[in-house]
Amino acid sequence: MIDLEFDKQHVWHPYSSLINPAPVYPIARAEGVRIYLEDGRGLIDGMSSWWSTLHGYNVPELNAAMQAQMEKMSHVMFGGLTHEPAIELCKKLVALTPEPLQKVFLSDSGSVSVEVAIKMALQYWHSQGKPEKSKLLALRNGYHGDTFGAMATCDPVTGMHHLFAKLLPQHLFAPAPTPKFGEPCADSDTAEIQQLIEQNHESLAAVILEPIVQGAGGMRFYSPEYLQRVRALCDQYDVLLIADEIATGFGRTGKLFACEHAEISPDILTLGKTLTGGVLTLAATLCTDKVANGICSGEAGVFMHGPTFMGNPMACAVANANIDLLLKSDWKQRISDIEQQLQNELAPLKDAPGVADVRTLGAIGVVEMQQPVDNKTLQESLIEQGVWLRPFGKLVYTMPPYVISSEDLTQLTGAMNNVLSKI
Repeated sequence: MIDLEFDKQHVWHPYSSLINPAPVYPIARAEGVRIYLEDGRGLIDGMSSWWSTLHGYNVPELNAAMQAQMEKMSHVMFGGLTHEPAIELCKKLVALTPEPLQKVFLSDSGSVSVEVAIKMALQYWHSQGKPEKSKLLALRNGYHGDTFGAMATCDPVTGMHHLFAKLLPQHLFAPAPTPKFGEPCADSDTAEIQQLIEQNHESLAAVILEPIVQGAGGMRFYSPEYLQRVRALCDQYDVLLIADEIATGFGRTGKLFACEHAEISPDILTLGKTLTGGVLTLAATLCTDKVANGICSGEAGVFMHGPTFMGNPMACAVANANIDLLLKSDWKQRISDIEQQLQNELAPLKDAPGVADVRTLGAIGVVEMQQPVDNKTLQESLIEQGVWLRPFGKLVYTMPPYVISSEDLTQLTGAMNNVLSKI
């Protein structure tokens, strides 16, 4: 039996209190799209374990890749050494991402990949003899992670890090994009970000944003044309563009990478979450030859970063198997089918009392309430209907594994309809 009392007294969970701990549910195993409670109940995981398990759980191909690599070597330092899993993964990433992105830096987690991206941008300008270009421009409602550099680029209000505001580097923030996905973008929609870049470009190192989908800062979908305009402004004023695709990479929005909706390429790209299919922690930061050469021709002569578990062979092996599994599947059609089903089956909630908005994009379905929800009560009700979701604030959303069946997806959306229509 899982010792829940010890967990309650000693184990800290994400964004939780040890004085007044929220309920946690003991999981015994996971298979397919279900996580199984210790009492035997199976819950459809509508969160893909925070958006990472795109093929579901206990996937034979991923397990086999991990086992095979474990028998050779589970880890070896990446400083001065290299190995086939890392090289093969970097080949895949260079081939799949937009063509200008040619160099790959592997790290441990999404937040760290953002730290790497920020450091790349800052060191690039220092190497160019412009150390004054040390500020970042981020978007309101944006979210980029929990480490200090990443926290400084999250929305100061919705980014969950306002307690640390006085300790963080002070960056600039543009209004969140207003034109929705599929809508045109007018000059007025980018007037404020254009003004910020025009007035501050001499001190700006980079613009950092989540392309097309703003995730934990509000689950907002915005116009690809907005992203095109920001790319053009960065080019015009000699500012780098960092695209955070940790949540959107590998098909979630219907494109392999969300930047493809706008047909643009960033100077620096961050990847994580789904990189290993949710099996092991791994992330990557890609950049252009321009950025890499600029960094390495500067004072240091090298990029000043190097995590202990960088390029972990077991994680890289699983990532290779994960990407192969995705690419050989009919993932585009699967995402399209999930999107259509989410649109159809969440539509009744548009008229439900207390609902502010219902929106879908790719394998993402969002119900935004008019008031913050009671997470504890809501989760208990969803669990009773065999579903696992983790709402936050006013948002109740799902990002299911791509392998979810139409029947399981109907159970998931049905539970959302049943519970939210009664709030």
